[in-house]
Amino acid sequence: MAGLTPQDTAPGGVSVPPHAESLPRRWRRHLFDKSARAGILSRPLLDRLPLRRWVPSEVHSLLDYRGGVAALVSGQLSGDRVARRVGRVLGLCSISVALFTDTRLSLSRRLSIEAHELFDYAHGAALLVAPFALGYARRSPGVAAVHSLLGLSTLLVALVTDYRSLRGLHLGGVLRTDPEGIGA
Repeated sequence: MAGLTPQDTAPGGVSVPPHAESLPRRWRRHLFDKSARAGILSRPLLDRLPLRRWVPSEVHSLLDYRGGVAALVSGQLSGDRVARRVGRVLGLCSISVALFTDTRLSLSRRLSIEAHELFDYAHGAALLVAPFALGYARRSPGVAAVHSLLGLSTLLVALVTDYRSLRGLHLGGVLRTDPEGIGA
């Protein structure tokens, strides 16, 4: 019984497993972890973006999935053909990028976190401008409102996300294994 402390053993010398952490507490600790275990910081885009690192990358990933589904569903519910197509394209793009980014909540880690961040800005601007540029703002005002609000929220969240990658894949395909100095 080498290595066991008196707290690890019950009377009679029987070993006791450590107290299990509750699921909500484990998820909260996991989502708001800022240590090196949480991932490698992204390089600042244009030496300025994101403005702050308040939103954990896992929360951002969940918001990406939610936004993609909302854009897709709102487009599908529209009677306007253009709004339907825009909803499909932008919704599926958002979900696809979230699924393939180098983060904890992705399916395959093939896209760097900086490329994801660039996509967030472009995607948010596309959602914000599409109803007016493609003319479905008057024909489908509900879908236009949903797309515009999703675009605005995507841009705002992107400005304050703590972008982190798991493998350290950066733009240009460079693997960065030393997290020191990035975003410090």
